[in-house]
Amino acid sequence: MTQKLVVVGSVALDSVEAPAGRRDDVLGGSASFFSVAASYFTAPRLVAVVGEDFPDAHVAMLRDRGVDLGGLEKVTGKTFRWAGRYSSDLGARTTLDTQLNVFAGFKPKLPASYRDADLLFLGNIEPALQLEVLSQVERPKLVAMDTMNFWIDGRLDDLKRVLARVDLLVINDEEARQLAGKHNLPQAARAILALGPKTVIVKRGDSGALLFHDGRVFAAPAYPLDEVVDPTGAGDTFAGGFMGWLAKAGDLSPATIRRAMIYGSVMASFSVEAFSLDRLRALREEEIHARYRAFCDLTHFEDVRVLGG
Repeated sequence: MTQKLVVVGSVALDSVEAPAGRRDDVLGGSASFFSVAASYFTAPRLVAVVGEDFPDAHVAMLRDRGVDLGGLEKVTGKTFRWAGRYSSDLGARTTLDTQLNVFAGFKPKLPASYRDADLLFLGNIEPALQLEVLSQVERPKLVAMDTMNFWIDGRLDDLKRVLARVDLLVINDEEARQLAGKHNLPQAARAILALGPKTVIVKRGDSGALLFHDGRVFAAPAYPLDEVVDPTGAGDTFAGGFMGWLAKAGDLSPATIRRAMIYGSVMASFSVEAFSLDRLRALREEEIHARYRAFCDLTHFEDVRVLGG
């Protein structure tokens, strides 16, 4: 039975410069990428805030993808805006401008119909706000969260309070090392698990992702692409695919969680093939299934029981 999935995070307007070109005021934000990726598996419920300048076309696209927008609040002011530039090899990103605008006063309010969520994803917002959201849900089966180095540096105590109450943390390798104070990723993951989460997923960019769960480690590779256009939102897309598959599968067994890792990687591999959400919004289900099978082929090898001369 499909589980009810709620995501709380940012919806933004991005301006991106990359070797493939430049795009201004395109749809961005963690909750946007998450929701569209998840929408291929379930009907995610979105909690976010935008300003009066937010284009109706973006709202229509999200709605057409089956995203429940009952928690998308439109208020007086301008939408959160971010501008960034990627290096020639896409290995580094420079933030050129950040305007929080209405996002600076964001106080997530879950509609009554969202409070019985089975799965909750706390996007990259201030830890104190993540705690407020936790107080608004009833009995979720799984709570997952994201964070960033800014909160690790400046809101560590609040962040630890959130970590003590969630089941799963999604974090990149640099942030995992910073949070744990350890360079070795398995050691860092164990230190983070000791803070409360039962599961840690470490994103490693074009090196894939590592799952630390149930005393084991599982590696999901990154898909080898001929061309990467825009890496913005790839991690949020991964999280959306991951949580979307869990919602569709309806269970949280170790096998399902591993399969969700691959679906997250599948969705992220599509996301980077175009600017903003252009590739995601044009996806066909058969493309998703085909790339999932390609991931299976990519990681398949035969067991060798006996080595002999």
